[in-house]
Amino acid sequence: MSKLSVYILAYNEEPKVEAAIKSVTWADEVIVVDSGSTDKTARISKKLGAKVVEAPFEGFGRLRNMAIAACKNEWIFSLDADERCTPGAAEEIKSIIGKAHPFDAYYVPRRNWFMGKWIRHSGWYPDYRQPQLFKRETLIFHDEDEVHEGYEIIGTTGYLKNPIWQFPFKNFAQLQNKANRYSSLGAVKLQRRKVRGGMTKALCHAVGAFLRIYFLERGFLDGWAGFVIALGNFEGTFYRYAKLTEIRLRWDRPPADHNLNLP
Repeated sequence: MSKLSVYILAYNEEPKVEAAIKSVTWADEVIVVDSGSTDKTARISKKLGAKVVEAPFEGFGRLRNMAIAACKNEWIFSLDADERCTPGAAEEIKSIIGKAHPFDAYYVPRRNWFMGKWIRHSGWYPDYRQPQLFKRETLIFHDEDEVHEGYEIIGTTGYLKNPIWQFPFKNFAQLQNKANRYSSLGAVKLQRRKVRGGMTKALCHAVGAFLRIYFLERGFLDGWAGFVIALGNFEGTFYRYAKLTEIRLRWDRPPADHNLNLP
């Protein structure tokens, strides 16, 4: 029977990592890939029997490839610290790796809890991202991608029926902090890809993101939560391109004193 490794990416995830690990203790190996946490993330993980691998953060693409390299089993399941593997998903995963399987990699649906409710629209359900269950040598991430990492699949893909759970934000402050961090990483990614910035472009992309989430993805059906998700996408997109413009035009560098024309 094939064995399963689970890896969990973590950075200062003390409030969340315990529940994430406990949801996959049935796996043959659980690895927490820690990027220099200053809280009790590593200590909690070791206490629960997980193997802790220290890995510097140099972008999510490189980090995921390092996590895969640390896994020793044929099948790998990736779980973020704010995610929980449900009993239904666990049984489905066990069934897949325990028999002849038609696919090499599987996308996993995620059900998100936000503002006191399960989100059913807004692009947050089934919220597939990269495949989360896959065989070794099947999934390769782009090392250079700082965030929203691209990947290549070598083989065939399928979809799990049973969702996992995600609890992305404890409060609005966490939402804002993540948007700030990801927009900074996204700006660097755009710069590396030689995308030109501009405040008009920032506004247009932001408006497009809001309209897509709120109307095309029917975020309005999620009530205020849908509006906040759409607004968060507006802000994250706007600041990603605004920060790109800031980098390109070097707004952080004031002119030399002798060039100042003060009144």
